[in-house]
Amino acid sequence: MPFARPVRSAVLFLAGALLSTGCGGSAAPSGSSADGSAGSDAAGRTVTLDNCGQRVRIETPPRRAVSLNQGTTEIMLSLGLADRMAGTATWTDPLPKSLEKADARVKRLADNAPSFEKVLDAEPDFVAASFASTLGTGGVATRAQFEKLGVPTYLSPSDCAGKDNSGGGDGVRTEPLTMDAVYGEVRDLARVFGVEKRGEELVASLESRIARAASGLHAENVTLLYWFANSQSPYLAGCCGAPGVITRELGAKNVFDDTEEEWPQVNWETVADRDPDVLVIGDLTRRQQTAETAAKKIAFLENDPVTRNMTAVRKKRYVLLSGQAMNPTVRTVEGVEKVAAALRAYGLAG
Repeated sequence: MPFARPVRSAVLFLAGALLSTGCGGSAAPSGSSADGSAGSDAAGRTVTLDNCGQRVRIETPPRRAVSLNQGTTEIMLSLGLADRMAGTATWTDPLPKSLEKADARVKRLADNAPSFEKVLDAEPDFVAASFASTLGTGGVATRAQFEKLGVPTYLSPSDCAGKDNSGGGDGVRTEPLTMDAVYGEVRDLARVFGVEKRGEELVASLESRIARAASGLHAENVTLLYWFANSQSPYLAGCCGAPGVITRELGAKNVFDDTEEEWPQVNWETVADRDPDVLVIGDLTRRQQTAETAAKKIAFLENDPVTRNMTAVRKKRYVLLSGQAMNPTVRTVEGVEKVAAALRAYGLAG
């Protein structure tokens, strides 16, 4: 968003202190240590990434990183980087228990999107976001606005690779998302902070969890529908985002796999006509849309005359997922696990 308010002295200090960082330049080799330890902060270490059409150059591992979305926050916390973070923002869900202690050490700048000034007051030396709608025109600020102050930025590859964000809504997938995009993000951020070994360990853990969840599962005859939010005009998953990853990993079928929109808004008559076997429901704690929580979604489904006779509603075949599990994040793996467990519990898959 445009930043027209007076720039505070802290911002002026930041601009002067960080002139040596930012985008551009040719790639330089990483000087990080083999075990990804703190010793990788050695002088002269430079990381250059090609990120969503921009070249990002980080001269030294960040010490005051700001994460503008919960997805990038959870990756940083999972990599043990709480002591390198100056702030977080834009939350949809409680954190996993395993990350709560680390998160308590990091300042929350805002529950939703913070102002540009609020972020700059944290004196960041690196800013990361999960979505172009957050780090871009109409969001907290554009990447160029940060980079003018010498602050390098990073956008999750899952929101740009194989995706067109030029129109309205949540974008269109020109290629199906895969977990490789998430793994690539983990590795990128691990490299930025000089903790490459931790990144590889996290990726290996995520891969192993998916393999275990999907092992021996036969769900090719099961149809799913994913509902993120809004009861009047519901946001339902199209073919190829994070819900598509879950569906493909389990061999099932999304009843709206005929649209490439990330989260198209579909009327309930169309939903009822497609009559999915199972409803995967977002259980959100934010307060931006109608029917954010799973309880409110289920109450709507069971009382609305159009939806209450759907097979999944009559048989109460619901799977409750966090918003993060329905977005391209490390929590997408949680989505694979919970949907797989539900299909087995409902006797719909081997």
